[in-house]
Amino acid sequence: MKKRGQWYLLLFCFLYIAGFSRITERPVFAETNASSEDANATSEGTNGASGGTNGASGGTVDVSAVSAVLIEGATGEILYEKDKDKELVPASITKIMTLTLIFEALDSKKISLDDSVTVSEYAAGMGGSQVFLEPNETQTVNDMIKCISIASANDAATAMAEKIAGSEEAFVKKMNEKAKALGMEHTQFKNCTGLDDDITSGHYSSAYDVALMSRELITKHPEISKYSTVWMDKITHKTKKGESEFGLTNTNKLVRFYDGITGLKTGSTSKAKYCLSATARRNDMDLIAVVMAAPDHKKRFSEAQALLDYGFANCSIYKDPDIAGSLEEVPIQGGTKNTVKTAPGSIFSHTFTSETDTDLITKKITYAENIKAPLEQGAVIGSVEYLYDNNSIGSIEIVAAEPVAEAGFTDYFMDALRKLFHKM
Repeated sequence: MKKRGQWYLLLFCFLYIAGFSRITERPVFAETNASSEDANATSEGTNGASGGTNGASGGTVDVSAVSAVLIEGATGEILYEKDKDKELVPASITKIMTLTLIFEALDSKKISLDDSVTVSEYAAGMGGSQVFLEPNETQTVNDMIKCISIASANDAATAMAEKIAGSEEAFVKKMNEKAKALGMEHTQFKNCTGLDDDITSGHYSSAYDVALMSRELITKHPEISKYSTVWMDKITHKTKKGESEFGLTNTNKLVRFYDGITGLKTGSTSKAKYCLSATARRNDMDLIAVVMAAPDHKKRFSEAQALLDYGFANCSIYKDPDIAGSLEEVPIQGGTKNTVKTAPGSIFSHTFTSETDTDLITKKITYAENIKAPLEQGAVIGSVEYLYDNNSIGSIEIVAAEPVAEAGFTDYFMDALRKLFHKM
């Protein structure tokens, strides 16, 4: 009799497993108020149209430069544009890409700030804007970055290009690859300095492309501001002749007085006229203003300042770093667990170009149907759509916060036994 009871128990477990493995689920929706404006996190969310008004262009700011653009750093939204895609000679704002690759090399541990850089005869002979490095002179990577960021030194830029890639030519190839990756469709580099550049030689860029690489530099490598906001500094030349100090003065005059300035780079040649990428941060909002081919050096600074002033006066950024608290665990089929934890794929960010009532911001959370194991951590399993006054302003993905392995027979059997004995 006891053995018969055991057989009945096993038969019941098998039948239970067959029913247990058939799980049905439906999409889950939630619409909640999203009034938070905490802006301490970096955004990589997808952003839609501005609430109230579109990004400004035209006569809102008086710009005499041939080309100009103003964008917001976190979202990349264009707030002002004037012939933003016109291909022009960029001069030394070329070095924004040079600096970007230098900081990437630092991040990857290919180089360190304390590494020594030996100056080649080629680098020492660059001419133009320079710090008069001599052949075989050595400087640290840290001091080379100072020379490039503060004094726009062509010799230092070329020495760093050779340090990282072996030659300027190889480094320029990396510059063009990075430009393509950033979506810089109106840019081609022929050197790492912008010295003696000419569109007919194939060295050109646009205001918008300069803004894109500026955004990459200041958002991915904010430590650049430790260099680009310094007004005056110095390096020490160490050569066969002995040691001598050399003063560095920033070519970007805005660092002396503009509130919130974070950089970034000037450029001027007879062909390029006067160019500037100016970046600033206030109230957790980064703005990037680029002017190209301004008629004189005063205009490039005053017009970049006017663009930044316009942006800070008329724009605000909304971020939602607390979305994780609104997400739930969702059912999963065929896994070693019955549910999977969820997380936001990024922090949503959106730029408003008019006065905004955050009480009108709502969000709709949608989870995928019939989620099945195996499931990798980071797999997309839903989305959060943000709306302003019932109009979509963008969305972010919901991802699995943990991996879930596919369940085997033993997993089903043990789970069935646990459920059975829990009921008894």
